[in-house]
Amino acid sequence: MAGASAAPLLPSAAPGVLRLLRACRRACSTGAGAYVQGQSPEPKVREYFYYVDHQGQLFLDDTKVKNFVTCFKDVHFLAFFFSRLTLNRSGRYQDRFPFLSLCGRERNFLRCDDRPVVFTHLLPGPDGDRLSFCGGGQKLAVPFRPEALYMEPDSGRLYHPCSDRTGGVGLVRSALAMELSPSFVYDAAENASGPTHVMWGGARLQLTKELAARFHPEGGVS
Repeated sequence: MAGASAAPLLPSAAPGVLRLLRACRRACSTGAGAYVQGQSPEPKVREYFYYVDHQGQLFLDDTKVKNFVTCFKDVHFLAFFFSRLTLNRSGRYQDRFPFLSLCGRERNFLRCDDRPVVFTHLLPGPDGDRLSFCGGGQKLAVPFRPEALYMEPDSGRLYHPCSDRTGGVGLVRSALAMELSPSFVYDAAENASGPTHVMWGGARLQLTKELAARFHPEGGVS
């Protein structure tokens, strides 16, 4: 891993990504959160800044054109980055970059379009289904709890629980949400603003709406 070098944490087998990083070490100098990619605020410490979009794609924050071509794709790097992700309590850039992934003396700050964890694929398995997030495949996956899916009524976006280390709520990518949508049941008798049950594994499961309080702390929504 890069440690205190002039490039972010990366597996040695990703030369294309290394070239991208070296090409993108330019300043972001607007507002109070100004930074320079690879800056060294103290001896042997390097800082890098990232962004994850609502599709779960990871970019250097100052990449001007953010699309599939410019996002990070190396599974080992993504697994390393996101497995170390936690809330940013470093005292640096906390307002603009609320999440932080540490690699030794390297600080990797992250901001996001919605949530830092974006579930992208459903992975069936003999021990139960799992949800994979942020391009990490099997290396980044959590047990799928269909009854815990939550459709936020204001945005219409779908969410699923994730680790409290990253806020406890993960966004379900729109393409995956579309795949899951036929499984939802809307019970008009309950006068609910969203689905009330989900059909999964041959069973009708009542949605717990346990995530509602994370969006509506004053009592949630029906």
